[in-house]
Amino acid sequence: MIEIPFNPIERAKEVENIVCKDNKRKYYRFRYSRYYAGIVTADSVGCCLLCAYCWNYFKNLNPEKFGKFYSAKEVCEKLIEISNKKNCKKFRISGAEPILGEKSFNHLIEILEIMKNYANEFIIETNGIILGYNEKFIDMLEKFIDFVYVRISIKGYDEKSFEKITGAKGEFFNYQLIALKNLLDKKFFAWPAIMYETFKGKLKEFGIKVEEIEIEYLEKYPFVIENLKRRKIEL
Repeated sequence: MIEIPFNPIERAKEVENIVCKDNKRKYYRFRYSRYYAGIVTADSVGCCLLCAYCWNYFKNLNPEKFGKFYSAKEVCEKLIEISNKKNCKKFRISGAEPILGEKSFNHLIEILEIMKNYANEFIIETNGIILGYNEKFIDMLEKFIDFVYVRISIKGYDEKSFEKITGAKGEFFNYQLIALKNLLDKKFFAWPAIMYETFKGKLKEFGIKVEEIEIEYLEKYPFVIENLKRRKIEL
């Protein structure tokens, strides 16, 4: 049983030790998705947060029970096979947090080294916690800046809402914003994404122009509604 609120940096280390092994990372499917006007997707397992509304909640709650280990080369082979069938040169890693620490980051770097010869765009979907906590990872991504885009999924509009949504201690809220700022300062194509229902009436207070924000809308699965009630999150 995970005690809430937890330290997401410590959880990242624990989860990484489950989902990364021998330069491989756990994934549970590879697919073509309609998002971003069509994109080839690798769905991974394991996150340092446990967001109440996450569509992949149970896989990230129990990462040891889901997925198979794939090397970077094997991941790229899967992605390229789908890319050739769909004539799509846009790629992403989704479903979980791609950057949990050194092992998962090095796995990601291996993927980018291969995919730079194939991808027009490679989108990294991240909560930004580890990128904000350890800026060296952003520095190491700079050599891929021409084709790597970074989407920071911002959880909550302050420490209190962050803690309710993610299950992580509120004091770690600002690492998301630090990551976004540092990426933009280094001229990455990076942007924030938020869940509309948890931000209603708070966008102006948040301090980012509305036109610069990607808006997501809540998928009201039964387990999501139950999680929101349990965390006392009002919609």
